[in-house]
Amino acid sequence: MTPPGSPVRIGFVGCGHVLGAYLAEVERLRRNGLADVVAFCGREAQRADALATWPAAAFHTDVTALLDTAGLEVVVILTPMPEHAALARAGLHAGKHVVVEKPMATTLEDGRELVALAERCGRHLVCAPFTVLSPTFQAIGRRLRRGDIGRVASARGRYGWAGPDWTDWFYRPGGGALFDLGVYNLTTLTGWLGPVQRVTAMSGIAVPERMVNGRRVRVEADDNAQVLLDFGQGCFAVVTTGFTIQQYQGPGLELYGTEGTLVMRGDDWDPDGYELWQNSAGCWQCFKETHPEWPWTDGLRHLVECLHQGRRPIVTPEHALHVLEVMVRAQEAGRDGQARRIESRFAPLRFEAEGATVAAHRVHDRTRAEEK
Repeated sequence: MTPPGSPVRIGFVGCGHVLGAYLAEVERLRRNGLADVVAFCGREAQRADALATWPAAAFHTDVTALLDTAGLEVVVILTPMPEHAALARAGLHAGKHVVVEKPMATTLEDGRELVALAERCGRHLVCAPFTVLSPTFQAIGRRLRRGDIGRVASARGRYGWAGPDWTDWFYRPGGGALFDLGVYNLTTLTGWLGPVQRVTAMSGIAVPERMVNGRRVRVEADDNAQVLLDFGQGCFAVVTTGFTIQQYQGPGLELYGTEGTLVMRGDDWDPDGYELWQNSAGCWQCFKETHPEWPWTDGLRHLVECLHQGRRPIVTPEHALHVLEVMVRAQEAGRDGQARRIESRFAPLRFEAEGATVAAHRVHDRTRAEEK
C-alpha cells in the first residue's frame, strides 16, 4: 500500500505513439496528488518529446537504469509486443508493480512464468486491454449476472481495421492481428462469459505484402482470423478480427440469451452505450453512454487507486494468461484445422456496485407486428 499522501512514482518503458494517452491519464492522477512520472526509457531520438511533456522526469536509453530510479514503484511497458515478456520480467524481478500493454507475452511459456513471478514477488501485474473496467462493460456484466436476457447461448465480437503503416513489427513473428486486435474482444467476452473450454479458428495471411513507411514488407504473421469459442453448456461465440477490415458499422459485440439480447454499441475499448431486448418487454431499450470520456488506458488509474487503497486490481494476470492461451491455440488451430482444449482458468470478475440509474430510451422494433 502506498503511504498516505504520497503519489505513486511511475516509469515508462517505450516512448512511441501510445505514450501520450498514458501521460494524459497520469496528468489526471497528478492533479489529485495520486501519481507522478519520474522516469522514461526509450530511444535517444525520443528524449526531447518525452521530456517536453514531463520535464522533471529522468530519461534513459537502458531499462536497467530506469529500474534503478530511486522510489520507482510502477513500470508501464509500451514497447512492441515481442518485448513485453522480457521487460515485464525485469520489472517484477526489480520489485516493481508492472502495467504491460497487450498482449502480456507472445508465448504461453513466458505468460505462465510472468503469472508465477508476480505471485512470488508479491507485485501486481496488470495487463492490457482494460475493457473490463469500462462502465459499460460493468453495466452489461451486472445485467448478465442478474439474468436479464436469460442464459447466454451465443455471442459475436468484431474488431479490426486496415492495419498499421508506420512500423513493420506488427507483421513479423510475434505480431499479428490476434495479438494486436482480437485480444480486445477475447478479453471482453471471457470477462462476461467466463473461461473458454475449446477453441478453433481459421487464421491466415490475406495480404502477403504491406506498404510500411514507403517500402514493401513481407507479411509473416497472420493478418486475418475467424475464431470460434466454446464456453461449455452449449454457449458459443465467434470473434472476427484482422488488418483486413477497411470500415464497419454496427455494434462491436452482441450477446444472445434465451430471454433477450444485449448489444454493446461502439467498440469495447471505446463503448457508446448499450441496447437491451427482453422478450418480456417486447421492445428495444437503449442506454446512452454514461462515461463517453472513459479512457482505454484506465488500467493505470485502477492500479494507482488500488495501491493507495490497499486492494487487489480487478484486472488479473490469470485472466490475461487465459486470453493468451486462447490466442496461441487459435493460431495453432488455424494451421491444422483441429480444435484445441483450453487448460487455463481464472476467477470470475468482480462487477462494481451499480451507480446512478440511467434512463432507458425505447426504440420501436419495426420487425415486431403491432398487437391488435
